[in-house]
Amino acid sequence: MKYGATNLAFLPIKDEIQRFAEMGFDYLELGLDAPTGHYTVIREMKKEILDELERHSMGLVCHLPTFVCTADMTESIRKASLEEMLNSVEVSSEIGASKAVLHPAMTTWLGFLAMDRVRDYADEALEKIMEQAEKSNICLCLENMFPRYGYFFDPVDFLEVLERFPLIRLTLDVGHANIEDKTGKRLAEFIRVLGKHISHVHISDNKGKEDEHLPLGAGNINFKEVIRLLEMIDYNDTVTFEIFTPDRTYPGESLKRFKEMKNHG
Repeated sequence: MKYGATNLAFLPIKDEIQRFAEMGFDYLELGLDAPTGHYTVIREMKKEILDELERHSMGLVCHLPTFVCTADMTESIRKASLEEMLNSVEVSSEIGASKAVLHPAMTTWLGFLAMDRVRDYADEALEKIMEQAEKSNICLCLENMFPRYGYFFDPVDFLEVLERFPLIRLTLDVGHANIEDKTGKRLAEFIRVLGKHISHVHISDNKGKEDEHLPLGAGNINFKEVIRLLEMIDYNDTVTFEIFTPDRTYPGESLKRFKEMKNHG
């Protein structure tokens, strides 16, 4: 496996790269959210970022904007959100990212009253984002969410999309799969149903109610079981630690714990 970590959007990117390199991470997962990760800023910082990554022999994955609404009920908001996404895909390619993680299209509370329309808008946006990803030679990895998101939290939600867009891969977010999982089997179902489509994994802990992005051991996720499930499909690709705590030592501590569990069973 290759291990990476996600930067915090309000911290200098070069500082985060240096921290992650010292912790033993193989790559940076660069969040393309404002203020520090907006595509206009990344274009201006391209040489600095690439020089810093090269200095530490680190690779790069990008995470497309999280807080845009490509399935909003308002057309102008959808258009602006899609423009942000398409420019971010282009920037991902320009700075040499191997993959770009994509959240399913967000909507606002009003959209939950008309989910059929939201799905249509989401499909339209996904088609355009996928076209841009193909032109840019970017592997697009669609991420699973959680029940309050409205959709794409259950494995079956992905089947139609993966049939329509065979080049799309899956980002399996372990923390998201744990939220409101009353059966305790959602993660195993993702592995069983969609294992062959998984090309990227997000790791963080939570207590099953919120997307807390805690260090390993601070929540209730059984990471020994997570490792066992990944080994069942011989997963040996990228694993990003999304630990969003003010203390920036925690991503490294979580990586150590994960490796210890993996090595000792």
